[in-house]
Amino acid sequence: MLKHATLTMLLCALLAAMPASVQADQTQTQGQTLTQALSDRQKSIIVISAFTANGDLARLKPALVQGLEAGLTVNEIKEILVQLYAYTGFPRSLNAINTFMTLMDERQKNGITDEMGREASPMPADLDRDQYGAETRAKLGGRTTIPAPSGYQLFAPAIDAFLKEHLFADIFSRDNLDWQSRELATISALAAMSGTAGQQRFHQGAAMNMGLSEAQMRAFVEVIRAGVGEEAARVSLDVLESVLSKRQQTGAAEKAAGR
Repeated sequence: MLKHATLTMLLCALLAAMPASVQADQTQTQGQTLTQALSDRQKSIIVISAFTANGDLARLKPALVQGLEAGLTVNEIKEILVQLYAYTGFPRSLNAINTFMTLMDERQKNGITDEMGREASPMPADLDRDQYGAETRAKLGGRTTIPAPSGYQLFAPAIDAFLKEHLFADIFSRDNLDWQSRELATISALAAMSGTAGQQRFHQGAAMNMGLSEAQMRAFVEVIRAGVGEEAARVSLDVLESVLSKRQQTGAAEKAAGR
């Protein structure tokens, strides 16, 4: 109960920073959607990832505290911050890691013991990283088979190799953070950056393919609204509506085909 209350206080503080005209419209939605659709752990992943991506270290620090109180282990938070370098770049990731390191030092000096959680298992020595990464990307995209290369994959095959072998193999094969949490972190980081609607479209779909519901996705948008701002939430919501529309169309087509 205390954990929920402290996280609610953090989100309320973020909401308080919004323009008054927006606060009035969003207060009821915050109370209904956030507390019902997302767990405290999930809300913490969102704000930690968003503040890492936009470099707001002043708000990242209390978000990290709330993440620990919400049940994220130290190694889970480390894993989120490490993964995000693939989306936000090394500078943002390293700044966030240094912020977390400083926080952990402070908590240890104050006698606070946090659950470390487990380390990732070693990667199998014989893992075909190209194949594993291609299969992972296909699964995240809701596909049962690996599609033929197209677009940027043909234009710049090196970046496709890095995506498959590093992001979707080296990182996604690490088993100390589940894929749903990884995708929630990804869409949160992308939402906090500009010009990433195309990437959000794939990863919002992937987040839903990994089990997040429409209600949880709409709650994600509201956390972004409170923490990052109205424009970021508008873009994320526009993307979500597009993703939902496409999923409905796909579902209707499959039903008509008798699948």
